[in-house]
Amino acid sequence: MGSTNDTVEGPDLAQGVAYGDLKDGEPLLGHVGDEAVILVRRGEAVFAVGATCSHYGGPLAEGLVVGDTVRCPWHHAAFCLRTGVPLRAPALNPVDCWDVRRDGDRVKVAAKREAFAPPKLKGDVPASVVIVGGGAAGAVAAETLRREGYEGPITILSADDAPPCDRPNLSKDYLAGNAPEEWIPLRPAEFHQAQKIDLQLKARVSALDVDARMVTLEDGRKVGYGALLLATGAEPIRLPTPGADQPHVHTLRSLADSRAIIAAAEKAKSAVVIGASFIGLEVAASLRTRGLDVHVVAPEEVPMAKVLGPDLGRMVQAIHTEKGVQFHLGQTVQQIGAGTATLSGGDTVKADLVVMGVGVRPVLALAEQAGLAVDRGLVVNAQLRTSAPGVFAAGDIVRWPDPHTGEKIRVEHWVVAERQGQTAARNILGKAEPFDAVPFFWSQHYDVAIHYTGHAESWDAIEVEGDIAAHDCKVSYRRGGKLLAVATVGRDAANLAAERDLEGSRA
Repeated sequence: MGSTNDTVEGPDLAQGVAYGDLKDGEPLLGHVGDEAVILVRRGEAVFAVGATCSHYGGPLAEGLVVGDTVRCPWHHAAFCLRTGVPLRAPALNPVDCWDVRRDGDRVKVAAKREAFAPPKLKGDVPASVVIVGGGAAGAVAAETLRREGYEGPITILSADDAPPCDRPNLSKDYLAGNAPEEWIPLRPAEFHQAQKIDLQLKARVSALDVDARMVTLEDGRKVGYGALLLATGAEPIRLPTPGADQPHVHTLRSLADSRAIIAAAEKAKSAVVIGASFIGLEVAASLRTRGLDVHVVAPEEVPMAKVLGPDLGRMVQAIHTEKGVQFHLGQTVQQIGAGTATLSGGDTVKADLVVMGVGVRPVLALAEQAGLAVDRGLVVNAQLRTSAPGVFAAGDIVRWPDPHTGEKIRVEHWVVAERQGQTAARNILGKAEPFDAVPFFWSQHYDVAIHYTGHAESWDAIEVEGDIAAHDCKVSYRRGGKLLAVATVGRDAANLAAERDLEGSRA
């Protein structure tokens, strides 16, 4: 959608700007009426699209132009400059497009175009598509099938009791009380019906027969498929700590989980978060924002050092400490009482509410039962095909060949899952498209955001540009001299540029 503002910025693009003022690949922010629009020159061509990302409203004028796409600086969504179509999640809706014409040495934006309609599909397509899993990958795959012009039956079998939701928000603004619940569904209630997507909730699949192309649900129903997408995701790990089975001990994965923690937080004064993972520390920030006394207990000496390195890890710890979070590092929780937690160091802390944030494990039981190739995840090829004909997979469960590292990797990132859903959908329709997107995630800690592009399970060198303590830095992770990943704080443009550069690298 185009952005409507009370105060518009830049030139009136309907009146035009000098062609010579347009620099190739640099967006020019202006307006058409009261709608914010960016004008982008690529070679001799000039494009005009809405200036606001359809995901969280990021400013595309501050984004990066790559080929005939513009990318949002906030969460790396990419839009086609020719059509406005969202090519890369997390944006799901298009941005508006306008016609552009030359009038002498001036470029003028003319009429708004009709929404882009996909061309008719050619070749063989499956008679039906069944998607097992209603998370990021499954939900985005279903609507990508429709956006690509698929008209056959689409069924989503989701074990969840709520429609697909904006899961990153469950540990961030929604949990903190800063985002209303109407923001949480990925799509409004009527969307799936309008798109003729049969979304079935509380529908647990118990068996998969890849030879008969049939799934069986726990209630005994059988559903056949022409093509199948497995997107069963991951489940939170619950430690076998004595007392962990009490009702005030929670994990966080679903909307129901987040609601339960919110309800408990409204009655609690103190909370213990077990684990200094991203989700653990985001939960800590949200509960602290709600005014609870928060203790974080984790075995490592520096939070998230295995992912971000010690310097960024200490920065994150300092942010939380400044907000009043109390850390108990190098320790574990030995026992959970009715309102306390006993630590391995001997201390006892108050705990009206306990949240375990110690990671997740992929849900592989269905794949294993069906005899699909599994190796620390569901093994897929570059096109996200499993070892069985007609069966694709996407999201937290898959281990795929990453062209940038030369390794098979499994990544538990929201944006990766959505982008894999997009690629899997196109390949279900015969596109033969490799999944080669560079992994990306973001993490929010109060008013400080960390953007991370790439994948570095290990490194032998870390390079720092800027000032980590001032929350203005770019941190590069290398192994054997090769750049694997980049984390930034306060440098969104640098993170976008890193994504572009990593895309050009191959192992």
